[in-house]
Amino acid sequence: MTLLRDEDLAAAFDHASRSYDALVAANPGYHAHLRRSVRRLGLPGHGEGLRLLDLGCGTGASTAALRSALPAAHITAVDASAGMLERAAAKPWADGVTFVHAPVARLAEAGVTGPFDAVFAAYLLRNVDDPDTVLAAVRELLAPGGRLGVHEYTLSGRAVDRAVWTLVCRGVVQPAGRVLGDGALYRHLWRSVVDFDTADRFADRLRTAGFDHVRALPLPGWQTGIAHTFVARRPEGTR
Repeated sequence: MTLLRDEDLAAAFDHASRSYDALVAANPGYHAHLRRSVRRLGLPGHGEGLRLLDLGCGTGASTAALRSALPAAHITAVDASAGMLERAAAKPWADGVTFVHAPVARLAEAGVTGPFDAVFAAYLLRNVDDPDTVLAAVRELLAPGGRLGVHEYTLSGRAVDRAVWTLVCRGVVQPAGRVLGDGALYRHLWRSVVDFDTADRFADRLRTAGFDHVRALPLPGWQTGIAHTFVARRPEGTR
């Protein structure tokens, strides 16, 4: 199958938005893993005075993870899918959370400008045409010394991890997606992961994009070897 991109992918997420929260809730550890990835950023205190960008916020699960760990921070949450963003914005949020509808390539046009103290991107980078261009843009949005957290399906490179991912997708996720009328999106999910970087390759991609202090950290449970947190930093003294 051909991967979904740009408007086609946004439209698929629009359609899936009505059932997305229920489906991910069936994934053991989904929300706890997001909170773990946020904590791995190592941001100080409760986020007082910090500006955070939640890039590809979906229905707000990553936003909630940021809010849980850093309740005093100001969070700008962005997504290209109007349907997903509408679901996110309809949830109860304390002051300090702003939702913006924009594709990642047109953030400035939507009024999203830096500097941010941290950028968090969950399940985003494998879904863009040119992850290197996106990472370069993210680096420019960060303040010097600002931190990047990427929470992503990136296989370890071991055959067993690819086999587990395929088994879960074909045995559970894709059948559920077909019942919900979202078969194309969840076929894309499987393919987007197996075609994307391994964890080591993505860490190298971050270094090539000009980030330092890059670490790739596995997530626990059935996703060990399948999903990772990547933490990195824009070097101090850069413009």
